[in-house]
Amino acid sequence: MELPYSTLNEIRKYAEEKKMTPQQRSALEERAKQAFNRMTLDPQEALGVVTAQSLSEPSTQMTMRTYHFAGIAGVQVTLGLPRLLEIFDARKEPTTPTMTIYIKREFQEKEKVKKIAENIKEIKVRNVLKAFSMDLTDFQIKCTIDLQKLTSLELDMKKLVSLVKIKGTKADAEKDRLLISLSKSDISALHKLKHSVLETRIKGIKDISQAVVTKKGDEFVITTLGSNLKKVFAVDGVDTVRTMSNNIFEIQDTLGIEAARNAIIAQTRDIMREQGLNTDVRYIMLLADTMTFKGSIRSIGRYGISGQKPSVLVRASFEETKKHLVAAAVKGEKDNFLGTVENVMVNQVAPIGTGALDLIGHIPLHACETDGTEKHTKETDGGKEPVKKKAAKKK
Repeated sequence: MELPYSTLNEIRKYAEEKKMTPQQRSALEERAKQAFNRMTLDPQEALGVVTAQSLSEPSTQMTMRTYHFAGIAGVQVTLGLPRLLEIFDARKEPTTPTMTIYIKREFQEKEKVKKIAENIKEIKVRNVLKAFSMDLTDFQIKCTIDLQKLTSLELDMKKLVSLVKIKGTKADAEKDRLLISLSKSDISALHKLKHSVLETRIKGIKDISQAVVTKKGDEFVITTLGSNLKKVFAVDGVDTVRTMSNNIFEIQDTLGIEAARNAIIAQTRDIMREQGLNTDVRYIMLLADTMTFKGSIRSIGRYGISGQKPSVLVRASFEETKKHLVAAAVKGEKDNFLGTVENVMVNQVAPIGTGALDLIGHIPLHACETDGTEKHTKETDGGKEPVKKKAAKKK
């Protein structure tokens, strides 16, 4: 089998860069061709079954260790089997959303990276408080602010008042005190206002509660607890090409379905490697393709790939048997028995491997006729003329 054009082109570019002789390039192409042919599959191989086995078997060997500490400050990240289940179940929000933020070369100084981390980390009013009280007479909330912390965030009381804008309230400042008055006399509304004031964001990016600077190789990297890819991309100094979130749906919304597919592959490989498991990347690629080829991320379970298969019997064999059979009967669905599972269920040869092929026999011209005679031909002057010959009687 010949090499694909793209692979052959890459080999030729590599040979030019390394200034190889024609003989060396030819030898390299031959080695690549041999490797390529070793990787080909037999016709009608049950690749889906092999992939499922190759991924699920090592997954059962995973430990249930849930958290991994990333960085000196201890950003907890879910890994192992729990994280693998999050990916395959296509959960909208990871248990511990996190980002690995890479920084451009021109910003690779510790102080500059720390500054970027400070601008990314979300700061709320509760983080700059010294004291807090509620006045039930005047229906007012009083916050004593730590001015030193506020100054370190490059803010002042005037700026803080402008940031604490909540509907139906009025905010004022007196030295180091922030006063938020409610427009109506309602104790229940005052308690709700308390939560709104404390959770008001005054700096940083929403949902990012920690931002830790660590050294990775020869460069500084920021690891976060919380994820907001779109806002982080807008921060000056962030390398948008390499920055990654573990929230696959956020990647899809920000960068598209192809980026989400690559994220599924990369994160699944990293989880398995962290557990000391070596699985061929092609199985992971096939799974990622299956999850994303329709243009959106689908889970493996009953509401995703397994629950949307065209075969009625396959859907019924997975989960919720009665529901699938009743729904198929109402719609008048037809099962064409094109897969493995449904054929095994009815004791038929599955259309995989040699079972996918039919033998066609050659029918000879002298086939027996129904009257017990055999048809023969004899050559005449005008061509071939059929003659009849009586079949031998059985003794």
